[in-house]
Amino acid sequence: MKPVAIVVGAGIVGLAAARALSLKGYAVTIIERNHKAIGASIRNFGMVWPVGQPEGLLYESAVRSASIWKQICSEAGFYYDTSGSIHIAYEVDEENVLEEVFEYYKNDRPLELLNAEGVKRISPAAVDQGLRSGFLSRDEVIVDPREVIFGLPAYLKEKYGVDLVWNEAVVSVEPGVVVTAEKKYSADLILVCSGVEFETLFPDVFKQQNITKCKLQMMRFVAQPEGWRMGPAMCGGLSLTHYQSFKVASGLTELKERVLRTMPEYVNWGIHVMVSQNGMNELTVGDSHEYGGTHDPFDNANINQLILDYLKRFARFANEEIKETWNGVYAKHAGGEPYLFMSPGNGVYILNGLGGAGMTLSFGLSETLLKDL
Repeated sequence: MKPVAIVVGAGIVGLAAARALSLKGYAVTIIERNHKAIGASIRNFGMVWPVGQPEGLLYESAVRSASIWKQICSEAGFYYDTSGSIHIAYEVDEENVLEEVFEYYKNDRPLELLNAEGVKRISPAAVDQGLRSGFLSRDEVIVDPREVIFGLPAYLKEKYGVDLVWNEAVVSVEPGVVVTAEKKYSADLILVCSGVEFETLFPDVFKQQNITKCKLQMMRFVAQPEGWRMGPAMCGGLSLTHYQSFKVASGLTELKERVLRTMPEYVNWGIHVMVSQNGMNELTVGDSHEYGGTHDPFDNANINQLILDYLKRFARFANEEIKETWNGVYAKHAGGEPYLFMSPGNGVYILNGLGGAGMTLSFGLSETLLKDL
């Protein structure tokens, strides 16, 4: 008889963990408080983003995740795009950082440094004026988060026998027992992957782990006409200041100083600008980063305008009509650790705080962290 595992939360971390536990031989049940996942897992770009991860476990987990995403999407019939990503430089300091990063990683990652002509060849939306160079990475995979997060439960049920319990809020967790508003569930192993909501289950643990919350704002443009495709996901120079992998560049200091001096609002709101495209040819654009324990639930129109203003510096599209805007909140270590994995009790584990990299890390990281349980 199989050992029993319960996963709390049907976002991407919980779904990935359920797959990893199933592969280990557990009979897995996921318990989700809503009738479908509606948190940060559906409120993102759908970017599986190894290029942003530093060398070692995180990059290896991201590459493994990308491989798993391609397998799942092929088997389940989900949309995915393997065009990769491109960071575009319009300033000398941005170009210097791209060159340093390329030299550092070129022997270990599928990277290509492009001149302006090369950028335009593969990225038709790139703005010509002032374009200096680009940095192409082939690792990245784009999925549609709404499609895959809503579709993965059925896939996991069919392929691995994972059961889903919807519309039951977990009110307490203790070794061997998960209690919801409806009933008690017994399990040999319990894994809590409920995003920022794990604060309600383990308030003392939440406080001790120095977890903060990040609010982001994003938007979606309508479908581009006549099946137009943008090629690789696009990033402006501000993204170089955001991801851990780019810290290997000494020129990053100069770039950050210039941004702080000339674009203080962008630093204040944690804005860097990226674009991805889904299977319906819609464009997802964002985002901002506001850190704290409690956030204004409303979208800030000024933040969205700053994002749009910066987007126009490096990309133009045939139809830039905004279809919808939204915000999301995810958990993040205030101290900079890339994730939280701990056991508050015998047979009970928490996997959380992936800091906005759930789509990128969850599948690969779950396999690694859960293999020895």
